[in-house]
Amino acid sequence: MRKGIIRPMSTSRIAVYSGTFDPFTLGHDDVVRRAAGLFDQLVIAVAVAHHKKTLFSLDARVQHVRNATENIANVSVMAFDGLMMDFCAAQNACAVVRGIRNLTDFDYEAQMAAMNRKLRPQVETVFLLPDAPLACISSTLVREISKLGGQVGQMVSPQVAAALAHVHEKQGA
Repeated sequence: MRKGIIRPMSTSRIAVYSGTFDPFTLGHDDVVRRAAGLFDQLVIAVAVAHHKKTLFSLDARVQHVRNATENIANVSVMAFDGLMMDFCAAQNACAVVRGIRNLTDFDYEAQMAAMNRKLRPQVETVFLLPDAPLACISSTLVREISKLGGQVGQMVSPQVAAALAHVHEKQGA
C-alpha cells in the first residue's frame, strides 16, 4: 500500500469497468470475464457519452451489455453520467478496470489513470489485455465493417450482430 493512502474497510472488493460499449464486443466480454474473476463484484458502467455520437441509444447499449453478462453472477450493469471517479465513490469501488489492446491504448489509459489517481487516490487502475485473437477488435472498426456490409459475427455476440444489421437496414431505408 502506498504511504498516505487509507483504504476504506470493506469486505467486498468492487471494481468498475466503464465505456460507451457502442457496440459491446467480444473483446469487452473477455475483459469483463477476466475482471469478474479478480474482484468480488464488477460494475459495468455504460457511459452516456456526451462527447460522441453513438450508433445505439444508451438504453440499447445497457441492454446489450446485460444480455452478454447475464450469466456472470458477480456482474451488474448500470448507466452513468459524469465523472468516473464520482461513480466509483458511489459504488464504493476500489478499482477501475481498463482493457488495453496496444501501445496507443496504453498511452491514453495511463494518462487517464494518473488523472483519476489525482481525483480519487484510493481507487487503483487495473489494466487487462484481451485474449490475443480479440486484440484487433474495436467498437469503431466493428461499426464501420457492419455499416459497409461486412460480417462481424467473430467480433460481437449474435444479438449485437443482429442489432447492428437492423440499425444499418433502417439507415439504408
